[in-house]
Amino acid sequence: MLMSPSGRLARLHYMANGHRILAQGDHVLCAVSKVAIPLDELRYWSVARQEAYASAGIATEALTR
Repeated sequence: MLMSPSGRLARLHYMANGHRILAQGDHVLCAVSKVAIPLDELRYWSVARQEAYASAGIATEALTR
């Protein structure tokens, strides 16, 4: 369940099997919906675009446009 974290925005480098934290924080923003995604709930991202997505549907939409 996506919630609105109250902490800082993290900056990540997305890799094929995970991510590396570049700037500490507790969430990232979905590249499409701008919804806050807590880092422990982050499941979808694009390595090529270096973007996070809030759901599988949003990721599919973004990657097929």
